[in-house]
Amino acid sequence: MEEYVLKSDDFLVSLTDEKGVILFANDDFCEIAGYSIDELIGKDHNIVRHKEMPRAAFKDLWNTVKRDEIWNGYVKNSTKSGGHYWVYATVYPMYDNVTKLKTYMSCRRKPSKQEIEEAQKLYTTLN
Repeated sequence: MEEYVLKSDDFLVSLTDEKGVILFANDDFCEIAGYSIDELIGKDHNIVRHKEMPRAAFKDLWNTVKRDEIWNGYVKNSTKSGGHYWVYATVYPMYDNVTKLKTYMSCRRKPSKQEIEEAQKLYTTLN
């Protein structure tokens, strides 16, 4: 399948609830993943999970953010058309004192070719 290589100024942002359901997605995320905003809102964020991503990576992500810590890592995502793209993701746990809701904001940028190669090597040992 075709790989989409992010441009240096691509910046993908999404916000989910505690269960990973998408509450917000910016234009870059929609465009690169190939979904409209209406197709993403209310869906589980794993709609873009690539089958080659090890479960251990997401287990680490969720364990980290549920401890109210920031998670960073490399993620291979799928596009709606069946392609894929790599991102360096930072996931921020947030708590709204007014609504009493916990949410997670994910900000993603382009990783370097070397970073992708290193992540691929590591992930093959985790699958």
